[in-house]
Amino acid sequence: MAAIKRVRQHVNPLSNKYSTPAAAPDWGDVFKNPQLPLHLDIGCAKGDFVRAMAHQLPDWNFLGLEIRAPLVERSLMKRDRDHQHNLHFIFCNANNSLRSVLANYPGGLQRVSIQFPDPWFKKRHQKRRVVQPELVCVLADLMVRSDSMVWLQSDIESVCVEMCDRFDEHPAFSRDGIKWLGDSPFPAKTDRERVTQEKGLPVYRARYFLSADP
Repeated sequence: MAAIKRVRQHVNPLSNKYSTPAAAPDWGDVFKNPQLPLHLDIGCAKGDFVRAMAHQLPDWNFLGLEIRAPLVERSLMKRDRDHQHNLHFIFCNANNSLRSVLANYPGGLQRVSIQFPDPWFKKRHQKRRVVQPELVCVLADLMVRSDSMVWLQSDIESVCVEMCDRFDEHPAFSRDGIKWLGDSPFPAKTDRERVTQEKGLPVYRARYFLSADP
């Protein structure tokens, strides 16, 4: 029996190991219909959320980005086992790969989810957090101009506040209300979301739409 690779809980995205941007796949090879709108899940971990979403919403394509290669390998194996032709995973550093990966996606990027990202609690490590101004700018450039949405959630309020601050700073995005949202708009949950709710703990949620005239 092959040994199971140990997966690190925390990966430093600023390490030289992750400094090379990922290349875009041949979309016709990875999706049965690359003209479908795309839902991008940044930091998809084991991929359970997008795998469930792809099963329940066949009229969308789903792409999970994850910086831990063993998790991507396992997610791709499960995708192939289940014959999910509207689902793909890419091993990459989202902070330097979004543009190179998605610039030529034919169906248009319409939804983005960033859920329970690594909080990097220490002040000196917070520059490693995934939602940086550059990432928000790239999303504004890549997302199509109708029915486009970014979904943010975390079980740590300060982390969600900071993510919201970054999107609030960009004129292309408008927040849906000013308070935390009560429910997710999606028919699937992440593992962390499910466990947090089972413990009776709060989940902080916010939704942003791409403005008509950014």
